[in-house]
Parts: sequence; structure tokens; C-alpha cells
Amino acid sequence: MLKRVNAPKEVPNIGIPIKDASFPAPFASGLEYASPARGTWNIVHTGMLIPEAHEIFVCAASCLRGVVLTAAELGASHRFSTVEVRENNLLDGDMEDLVIDGVSDIIEKLPKRPPIVLVYTSCVHHFAGCDLDMIYAELANRFPDIDFVDCYMNPIMRKSGLTPDQLMRSRLYKALKPRGIKKGSVAIIGNDLPTDENSDLMQLLRGNNLKIHEITSCENYEQYQEMAESEFYISYYPSAAAGGDMLAKRLGGKHLYVPFSFDYDEIERGLTRISSELDIPAPDFSGKREICEKALKDTLALIGNTPIAIDYTYSPRPLGLAKLLLESGFNVQRVYLDAITGEEKPALQALKENYPELQLYPTVHASMRFLSEKEPTNYLAIGQKAAHFMNTNHFVNVVEGGGMFGYHAVLHTLELMREAYNEEKDMRNLIQIKGMGCGGCI
Repeated sequence: MLKRVNAPKEVPNIGIPIKDASFPAPFASGLEYASPARGTWNIVHTGMLIPEAHEIFVCAASCLRGVVLTAAELGASHRFSTVEVRENNLLDGDMEDLVIDGVSDIIEKLPKRPPIVLVYTSCVHHFAGCDLDMIYAELANRFPDIDFVDCYMNPIMRKSGLTPDQLMRSRLYKALKPRGIKKGSVAIIGNDLPTDENSDLMQLLRGNNLKIHEITSCENYEQYQEMAESEFYISYYPSAAAGGDMLAKRLGGKHLYVPFSFDYDEIERGLTRISSELDIPAPDFSGKREICEKALKDTLALIGNTPIAIDYTYSPRPLGLAKLLLESGFNVQRVYLDAITGEEKPALQALKENYPELQLYPTVHASMRFLSEKEPTNYLAIGQKAAHFMNTNHFVNVVEGGGMFGYHAVLHTLELMREAYNEEKDMRNLIQIKGMGCGGCI
């Protein structure tokens, strides 16, 4: 019997002071809630970064709804197709035939043959013991002019091994074919958004006349393939690290994972390491910290004691950002996150010791559907989910680091905070737009 679920009379306060937070999972896992903040990218958006690629999702109809809408909202339905898995396919045991014949039929009917096809299978194929290796071997035999890449829409992979996000970012480069490595050629990999030209990383590489490859700037499939000539692969987003190791092992270049950070020492270590590995002069860091400290003071003078909430969708280091702001006198009240990465452990410990009452809140806990503020608040939010839960129009509308890196990440974050304080945004409409900033990938 169906039972109507209403908001409980008393919603439990599931936020916790950071002093009580356990590592790496401060909140119990269970029934999950998805907030209407949709700016982060999903596997449809990410796959579209490969120029001229066509995506084919092979899933049950109910699972296809979301990805079909994503492609439509992106304006990329012409690069997107589906094969529906039905109950009889499981009962009859013809799952392999369904994938092969369905994908083949779609390719034959396309107005133009794509150079690469991304085939997304789902959890049902793993439950059924589907022979994926045979499927891709047969597709390659039928269409030798097409590169096929195995991709996955598989929620059962979320809690063990590589996450779907990590796996999708690695699949972005699986179709790269070995070619001669060119000295002085560098690829920045694993990002959905292009690295900001003003970032310390881009300034370092361009200042030394290195050839830079990045999938976000590839205009055609040949330019995409040129990434394989890179002597070094640089990643700075945590979800990209595993794919970078795979790529370097397969093509022979060297992978350098240099974490995104708001910590001055870590920023300098990372850029110094890149310089050393690439055998180029190290950047001059003199005066950088002083510039950041002045920007922090100027921003604090404007914002004052305004309460601040941060969420993990803004950058991979929400605790690191909270630490930087709190140590500079800002009134950071809340951080929204669901897990704490190993890279954030030093920031976690420092916050436990020095700011033990800082509140942590989950974003996917089922009770969070009742915990968004009903009336507008005066919070300044950094990230879309924080803006939603605090019901504020004063927010920094950036996802996944926004291409920032180095001291530039500190300065640009402060600039965006000042802008958010001075200007209201239409929060409810903005956060519902899927895949913020992905319009350039089509």
C-alpha cells in the first residue's frame, strides 16, 4: 500500500559541528535526496567534450529519461541516441545482440558517420553478466572506421572502485592513438571546464612557450588526437588523477597530478614541481601572498560579519576554503558536503582544533529536502547547493573550480564574493540550468 510522505512535524537537525565529524564520511549513507541545484556536469555533458563524438545510451526507459532531457537541454540531441532495454531482453538472454544490433542500426541511420562513438551501458548489463568485451570487438569489426569507447551509466559503481565521474573522465582520452611524443608539448586533462588563461598554471606554461593541449579547446577530432603527442599530462582536479595515470601508462607521456588548493604552501609546491618536471624556470612567487592577504582584507572590509555558507560543488576543497576565510576573519557558518577527501584531511584537523563549532551539513541526506530555508536569508553562499539550502540570491555561481588554479583561485574567489555581495542573482532559475558552462562543448 502506498503511503503519503509529508514533511515531519519536527525535522531532525542533521547538521553537526565539525569537531564531531568523522573522516572520511561524516554522515550515514542511506536514502538520498537530489537538490534542484543542477549546475555540475554529468556523464552526458562530459562525453560531449570529444569533438564529433556521438553518444549512445543503452538502458531501461526509466533510466533514459534524465539523460535524454540533458541532451535536449544541451541542444545536442543530434549527437545523442538511445537503445531501450526491456524485460524480454533479460528473460531471453539476448542482451549482447540488443547492444550490437541497436548500436549498428543507429550508426547506419546517422546522416554522417562519426569518427568516435561512446556507448554507455548500465547496471543491468553487469547484473546480467553481459559480455561487453565481445560486444565492442564485434562493433569494431563491423565499423573499423569508428573508434568505440566503453562508458557506463552505472549507479552501483558509486561506492566502490572508480566512481562514475572518475571513470568518465578517464574515458575522455581512451580513444587517443599512440603517436610520436613532441618535446615541449603538454596536455591539461580531466577538466570539464577550460583552465582559466589567468590561472597560475596557464601563465607558467604559456610564459615558457609550451604547446598546450586541452580537450575543451579541441575543435575537431584530429585536434583531439593531437593530445597524444604530449610529453606531459597535467591534472589538478581530483577525479581526473586516475585517468591521467591510465593515459600516461598507455601512451608513454608522464602524468603530473598537482592538486587544486587554497593553501599557499601547497600552491607553491605544486607549481614548483611542474617547473622542475618540465625543466622550465620556476615562477616568481614574491609578493603573491601579500597580494592575496590584501585582497582578503579588502573583501572582509566590504562583507564584514555577513554569514557565509560554502558547498563542495564550488571547488574540490570546501574545507580548505573555509579554513582560509575563517583564519582571515570571515564569518563562515556552514559547509555543505557529503564526504571528506584525503586531500582535505589537514584542513579538517585544523578546523576541528581552531573552529570546532563550524557546522557541516550533507547535501544528499533524505531529510535535506525539508531543511532548505523557507524565507530568504542574508547569507553569502559560495556554490549553488549552499545558495539553495540557504535560500539566498547573493551567491557565487561557479561549479567544479571554474578553471581556476593557484593564487589565481584565491584572488578570483574573493572577486566573485565581492560581486555576489553587491549584486543579487536569480538563484531559483540559475541553479536549475544543467551543466553550467558546457555550451562550448557542442
